[in-house]
Amino acid sequence: MTIHDTHPFADPDPDPVRRLRGRLGGAVSLWAAGEGALRAGLTVTSQVLAHGEPARMLGLLDPEADLTETLLDTGRAVVALLAWEHRYLADAFAGTVPAPGGPFRLTDFEQTPWGPRPVSAPTWAGVELEGHREIGWSLEVACRLVHVEVGDDDGPGGALGHRRGRYLRLGAP
Repeated sequence: MTIHDTHPFADPDPDPVRRLRGRLGGAVSLWAAGEGALRAGLTVTSQVLAHGEPARMLGLLDPEADLTETLLDTGRAVVALLAWEHRYLADAFAGTVPAPGGPFRLTDFEQTPWGPRPVSAPTWAGVELEGHREIGWSLEVACRLVHVEVGDDDGPGGALGHRRGRYLRLGAP
């Protein structure tokens, strides 16, 4: 075995667009739709809120994700902002860590008219799909905000952010 001073999985020719995207950073959210056995969720950081009448949430979703299919079928979803304590939950819904029995077993969810919402995420929105289009390697979804709850998400750990492939605390004291 040899010990190297570089990352063993580092791309020898890194993609500059991917590197730029990693430096933008953003809040980590969980998008979830459906109900019962047909619910699906996805960790999302590529999102924008557009204020207006009505306000809209734009998200870039993996076109092959179960959540994307469920959102397109139901036309509704919950967008919940995650906190520092939700790091494992975020990784499970991103498909990067094991979740025996599925990621919905990792915390309590309540069913809303828009989909399942993690009870421990106090800031969330119920959205309704208005349209979608392929953009780059993603599916851009445009959703109308129909319900918004803003809670105290600056608890001891702060809100969950993501930048350069790592989680960080947003707004932590």
